[in-house]
Amino acid sequence: MKTIFKNGKIYVEKGNFQEAVLIEDDMILQVGTNEEILKNHADKVIDLVGRTVLPGLNDSHMHISMIGDAMTSCDLTSAHSVEEVIEAGRKFMAQNPGLKYLKGRGWNQDCFLTGEKRNLTRFDLDKISDEIPIVFERVCSHIISGNTKALRILGIDENSKADGGVVELGPDKKPNGVFKENAMRLIKDAIPSKTRVQREAEFLKASGYATSVGITSIQSCDIMSSDFQETFDMISDIYKNEKTKLRYGHQFNFQDIRDFEKYLCTEFITGTYDEKFLSKGALKLFKDGSLGGRTAFMRKEYRDAPGTVGVEALSDEKLQNLCDLAAKNNIRVVTHAIGDGAVESVINAYEKTMKNGKNDLRHGIVHCQITGKEQLMRIARLHIPVMYQPIFLDSDLKVVESRVGRELTQTSYAFNTLSRLGVPISFGTDSPVEDCNPFRNIYCAVTRKGMDMKPEGGFVPEEKMTVEDCVDAYTIKSAYNEFKEHIKGRIREGYLADMTVLNRDIFTVNPDDIKDIKAELTIIGGEIVYET
Repeated sequence: MKTIFKNGKIYVEKGNFQEAVLIEDDMILQVGTNEEILKNHADKVIDLVGRTVLPGLNDSHMHISMIGDAMTSCDLTSAHSVEEVIEAGRKFMAQNPGLKYLKGRGWNQDCFLTGEKRNLTRFDLDKISDEIPIVFERVCSHIISGNTKALRILGIDENSKADGGVVELGPDKKPNGVFKENAMRLIKDAIPSKTRVQREAEFLKASGYATSVGITSIQSCDIMSSDFQETFDMISDIYKNEKTKLRYGHQFNFQDIRDFEKYLCTEFITGTYDEKFLSKGALKLFKDGSLGGRTAFMRKEYRDAPGTVGVEALSDEKLQNLCDLAAKNNIRVVTHAIGDGAVESVINAYEKTMKNGKNDLRHGIVHCQITGKEQLMRIARLHIPVMYQPIFLDSDLKVVESRVGRELTQTSYAFNTLSRLGVPISFGTDSPVEDCNPFRNIYCAVTRKGMDMKPEGGFVPEEKMTVEDCVDAYTIKSAYNEFKEHIKGRIREGYLADMTVLNRDIFTVNPDDIKDIKAELTIIGGEIVYET
């Protein structure tokens, strides 16, 4: 089937806009003026009425299964105090009588406006209920708080340990209900596992939301346990049965090399991937935690928490062993690294796997938030792709200087610097840490402001990016991560017909209005999968 989209402002590349595009089935045949394209026969002609069209947007790092899970959990993102978190939990229980457990996510002590700005403890959650287990996850997904009931069910006490994690103790030397990094896996077991049917429904619900905001491809970390085969099978079945059109690339997390070795003997060999809708993807590792939770691993102690340098979720030795094994099997690695200590370790590990200093496997860094100038230069020299989340500025710009000091702040969140140095930078949201809406993300990169449109002039304004560079980061540069820049990320002959049609012209609106732009049409493989 041939389809023509005409009368649009179609972004092809910097300085190149066209009016119309001809699609046959799922591929782009021709792009040009209305006159050129309308010479062709088509089964269907769609008038864009002057609207702006982007290549389909590709979120370079998220957790689609967790988005679905969050949709059915207690939402704590709007709580501005410990008391409001407690009230939100009580309200959710009242609205859902008969709960056997309570799961919530999204609290952020840095956004508390009244009372103490601190992590939630079991004593806070006990005020919601001491009869059922309660587990509340911080917005960053690197700290979880559990109530006393949850700890008792699991037998967690002062002797409970987790390699690469922290079970926090209170003044009484007993666990206070705060679990950081790898220790979170201890408390998560207080919540019963969902059935495969439930998890698939959540996956599809989240996929539908992603396409509604203009996303056509995702690179998603949903494999995060030793019992991984069922999740691989579930996702494979979803695509085998064409239950969603959203293109999916795995970022499978194995912190334990034994799990990675098991994968290499099973799914790596037997899994079926068409590399168009479902892609084998990359090994995803976690080196550290989050800045807000002070678990990001720093080279020097936190300015506002003397004696604290964060948490290493993986030792340098374990990180290197995993990277070496991945390289041996020609598997790309993407590693979560937020603190400059973590970034340094990851660069070192990657460089040791490279032959002649070339990053042929395109090993990348996810987040790469706190960086020194010399680290930025090394990333550029080694051509290490970086998967940024500009939307993190919305909360981090309020605390980063107090955490790491002014000097280091000036070379952090260095989107524009790395872009100008020729580093392949791409954009993602780490959703559900942040909403997967791409336009809020682009707004933060262009303006360097939070959602409150502050600070005036932007945070470290020399790191502002152009709209064109941001669109490229969400499209062709995200495709580069996947070795797919030859087939998606552009509206060009021979590319997949993935496009996002906007309600406003992102290239000419006031930059402060970019955050309010919406997708009116989302097109995947020539098929309209979302329409307002």
